Amino acid sequence: MGKLSIEDLAKIKEESKRKMNLRDGEYKAKINVHMGTCGIAAGARTIVDALLREIEKKDIKEIMVTTSGCAGLCSREPMATVEIKGGAPVKYADLTEAKIIKILNEHALAGKVVKEYALAVGSEKTTA
Repeated sequence: MGKLSIEDLAKIKEESKRKMNLRDGEYKAKINVHMGTCGIAAGARTIVDALLREIEKKDIKEIMVTTSGCAGLCSREPMATVEIKGGAPVKYADLTEAKIIKILNEHALAGKVVKEYALAVGSEKTTA
């Protein structure tokens, strides 16, 4: 694959926005795929694509998909964080397409943490 231009990146961003299940209002869970440079290089785009295909295929309405930058653990990319309302966020590492589908079905939809893929549970906090 050749180098991406600014225009290519803008097209990718718009296509991702169009596909993403981003709604203001009610949702059961949020899946945030970390898409910093390291995540993209490790395959995060295929993780997002697989996740969005599965959500579209199953017509899932209650899951919000977002992206963010690097989570700070480049060697464990691709990574995603799942947050269910009222629960602690769970960070998943070393993802594959099959793993993110299992995380979607078992954690985001059914509320059961997929322990074998989980890296950490809870939020990082700083004191001011």
